[in-house]
Amino acid sequence: MANVKASPQFKRLCMQFGRILGGESEVEQGPVCFVTRMTNLRESILGRRTRSPLVQMQMFSFESLDKSGRALCLGETAVNQNQVNRLISNLRKRGIKVTAIHNHWLKENPRLLYMHWEAIMNPVVFARRTKDSISFLG
Repeated sequence: MANVKASPQFKRLCMQFGRILGGESEVEQGPVCFVTRMTNLRESILGRRTRSPLVQMQMFSFESLDKSGRALCLGETAVNQNQVNRLISNLRKRGIKVTAIHNHWLKENPRLLYMHWEAIMNPVVFARRTKDSISFLG
């Protein structure tokens, strides 16, 4: 973790958040807990195979933790087009708002869409609900 001004409790919570999501956690200025995790998407863009983090990386964060333990929690991943509806349903039924669905690339195969979601909730609850929601992605 970066040398950022954050309480030991925040740093521990960030490590727990990252462990639940199966990613690397770090504390950024804010403090913001930022977690990254790579996917196993098998993609090509413009006919070329890609393993770029711009395609493969999932990102999650929490910040603005209040006295009741709730925070602004955010998530993002790329998904194949045929997985979009299932992920939307999974997140919504767990009280998480889907905020954006859009493309980043042209002529990718299979078709990729990027999804973003948000909630104000306990970061551990958000991490568990997110993990359950994305578990089918593999």
